[in-house]
Amino acid sequence: MKRLAAALVSLLLLAVLGLWLGPRLVDWEPWRGRLAELASDRLGRTVTLDGPVELLLLPQPMVRAGGVAIGDPGEEFSVTAQLLRVRLDLGALLAGRLAPREIALVGAELTLPWPPGALLTLRPPAWITELDARVENSRVRIGDAVLEGVNARLTSAGLAQAIESSGSFTWAGRAARFSGTLGRPGWDGVATLELSLTLPEASGTARGVLVPGAGFEGSVEARGPDLAALMAGPAVPFRLAGRLNASAELIAADQLVMDVGGVPARGSIALRLLPAPRLDVALVASRLDLDGWVAALRQGAARPVPMALDLSAEAGSFQGVALRRIRGAATLEDGRLTLTDVSLLLPGEAEMEFAGATAGGRLELRARFAGPDMRATLGAVGLPVEELDPGLLRRGEGRFRLVLEEAQAAIPELAATLGDIRLSGAGVLRHGPRPALGIGLTMDRLDLARWLPQGLDPAQASRALGPVDLNLRLAADRVTLGEAVMERASLDGALENGRLTLRRLSGRLADTDVAASGVLALGPQLRLQDLTIEASGSSGRGVMGLVPGEWPDRTAIAGMPLALRLSGGGTLDALALRGGAEIGELRLEATGTLDLPQRKGSASITLRHPGAPRLLAEAFRSDAGSWLGEGSFSLIASLAAGPQGVSAESFELVAGAMRARGALALALGGRPRLTGRLSAERLPLPFVGWRSGDPLGLEALAGIDGEVALEAARLEIAGIVAEQAQATVKLAEGRMAVEAVRARLAGGELEAQASLAIDARSPPRLTAEGRLAGASIAGPLFGVPVDLTAGRGDTSFALSATGHAPSALLGTLEGQIGIAMRDGVVAGFDLAAAAQATTLADPIAAERATRRALLDGATAFDRLDATGRLTAGRLRLEDARLAAEGGATATIGGEIDLARSALDLHILSRPAVPEAPDLGLRLTGPADGPRALPETAAWARWRAAQ
Repeated sequence: MKRLAAALVSLLLLAVLGLWLGPRLVDWEPWRGRLAELASDRLGRTVTLDGPVELLLLPQPMVRAGGVAIGDPGEEFSVTAQLLRVRLDLGALLAGRLAPREIALVGAELTLPWPPGALLTLRPPAWITELDARVENSRVRIGDAVLEGVNARLTSAGLAQAIESSGSFTWAGRAARFSGTLGRPGWDGVATLELSLTLPEASGTARGVLVPGAGFEGSVEARGPDLAALMAGPAVPFRLAGRLNASAELIAADQLVMDVGGVPARGSIALRLLPAPRLDVALVASRLDLDGWVAALRQGAARPVPMALDLSAEAGSFQGVALRRIRGAATLEDGRLTLTDVSLLLPGEAEMEFAGATAGGRLELRARFAGPDMRATLGAVGLPVEELDPGLLRRGEGRFRLVLEEAQAAIPELAATLGDIRLSGAGVLRHGPRPALGIGLTMDRLDLARWLPQGLDPAQASRALGPVDLNLRLAADRVTLGEAVMERASLDGALENGRLTLRRLSGRLADTDVAASGVLALGPQLRLQDLTIEASGSSGRGVMGLVPGEWPDRTAIAGMPLALRLSGGGTLDALALRGGAEIGELRLEATGTLDLPQRKGSASITLRHPGAPRLLAEAFRSDAGSWLGEGSFSLIASLAAGPQGVSAESFELVAGAMRARGALALALGGRPRLTGRLSAERLPLPFVGWRSGDPLGLEALAGIDGEVALEAARLEIAGIVAEQAQATVKLAEGRMAVEAVRARLAGGELEAQASLAIDARSPPRLTAEGRLAGASIAGPLFGVPVDLTAGRGDTSFALSATGHAPSALLGTLEGQIGIAMRDGVVAGFDLAAAAQATTLADPIAAERATRRALLDGATAFDRLDATGRLTAGRLRLEDARLAAEGGATATIGGEIDLARSALDLHILSRPAVPEAPDLGLRLTGPADGPRALPETAAWARWRAAQ
């Protein structure tokens, strides 16, 4: 029994070994044709076998053949494989028939037609009942697309069963899985088809039918975490569902309901196959985030087929800017991006339209914009417009060309109208660790007060511009700042590595050519270097018009040629400056320092002119030659100025005959206050005369307070010379007081004081009182026919007057005056001769001599005492007595109208005979030519009676 079992086992082993080795030792070449025919029937294509053929019975019946080619020569559909493997039915094989149960292609190269028209008409052969076909480790080419590592299985359970397929492949480095079900066609030739595809970035399913002569009709669903992996779009999750149609010319998905990054949308996708492949995508969404779309389109990577994208959204955003009514189309072909008909609505209701294309890494756009509120638009894109004048940048429109490159963004062309401003120019921004910005603009007008209403803060500008390199060129036909207007202005400057360089600032300011340059080093401490300012013009009238006030606008000096030079440098808190100026013959030289943050500075100045009277005539329309004297003008002073005021710590002034020095300070806190001292060797002062009706400008003193000490070795005014004069002038609350007035006048000592009250509601009121003691008269005092020509004595006065002009002051003069003269002479009559003439023996000769003495000659007197009262500018002599030499005496009465320069005086003189009536002389009429009427009738009658 054991032997029998052993024998059976041995026979079985031998049989198995024979089945294993036998087929390998048999030549199967005669079966090549039969095997190729069998494979052709199964695959529906001509199969050619050029390699070796072998049969394996164990572990299962299988035929293997090499050098496989599927398809006829010239067909678009072709397959080559390293190995064809056919699994056979054992029963059929024992019966002498080849019945395949599974066909496998190993290492196949499949080339499918593109466009896939033939694939869309593919129908399973009716004779396929049971099928199990495989593709292993193969490669599939569909047009330019290559699927690597393809492993697929095609099965059918029977004649009425669908053909199912599934497998995996790798495309563009992405692993993918697919599955599909192809149903048996019905009586109308229509077959169902369901296909699903799964990628790492997306998955999708298509369901529908294959219609003879039409292609595929059905629906499609897809979803994925990254839209950018499939098309030029943002890297956001997506989901879509819609209708799918495919033909030999077009594969289209329309009526798509989509979700792109959480935003609902509608759209369509079409892959055109003829005449050339092209992918068209249309998307309509309620809102789009354009940052991702723009980034994807700008990358412009080459894609298997050209792509056209049409986007539309009611709202969206880009770089944080809210947008509305977004419309536009983009085309990607051979790495080139083309934008057409792009339009959107920016904040401020500004409409923008643009179109353009890329060339390599360069994107060039041409754009047009228009809006009613460009201020809101520019503010929304991040430009600092909130500090500008609210009326600026309202309605605007324009066009520009934008060029975007990897390293820079440029606007080579710009033309726009913003409100009432027209501008054009160009600009470029170079990217990098330190951005560089270049701007060139030309505009018709520029109002700096509106563009910089808060002024320019250098420290704030330093912080804002520190991280940026800037090259700026500006030109404007008209630049205004307040009343200042600069025409044909241009600015050329740069900011590099923290240095602000003003290469040139030029223009014509108020008919004067102005140019400036310099370097400002930015940082914690700003530093100005190589500052240069130059100005020149044929007339300084325009520049003088910019000085506050009316002076010196209409003076002669304002119309003279002007030249200015200024240079310097240093930190802003210690800026050293030097410069000079010329206007006509006037020359100014100055050196000093400025502390800009504290708004203070100091300077040493020298001001010169060859003719002081001519300078005053040119600058103040003053005829100063008569009182100032001929000579040059020079002022040397050390000045300091700041928010608290201006001071001249020392100055020396020479003007014609004037020689003065001193120190003055003007405090500006609250009411201005002037303090200091003035010391003069010679101080000539102007006086327009008591008859002048021109206002003295005393009202200007009401706005200033002060206290100034005056000293003059020689003071001259209206021909009057005072020596060793001194006084203290005080101003407070509209009241001026001249105190402690002392001077030597006509050999006497003058002590006086005066005050001036200024009230806006009434004319100025002047009061003065004083005493002149020991004064001597050495010549005619008033220069009139009846005058004091010699004498010595004392004078006292207490006066007051009201008015704006000298004539008004003289006409309102009030007060008292007292005179006590000794040893003097009165010209115009001879009282001693008249008294002597009355003693002549001949009455007629005595009367003639008396009248002649009263009308001519001079009276020497021992004593003249008089008191008078002034009322409304009229001096009435209340008590005036004259004691002449030789014993003659006289009384004087009447009044003098100072305002009208008229006399009405009556002089009564005692004759030599005590009993005789007085001799009289009446003076009436103008003071410079009075009418003299001798009154001798009473004396003549008395003499005749004797």
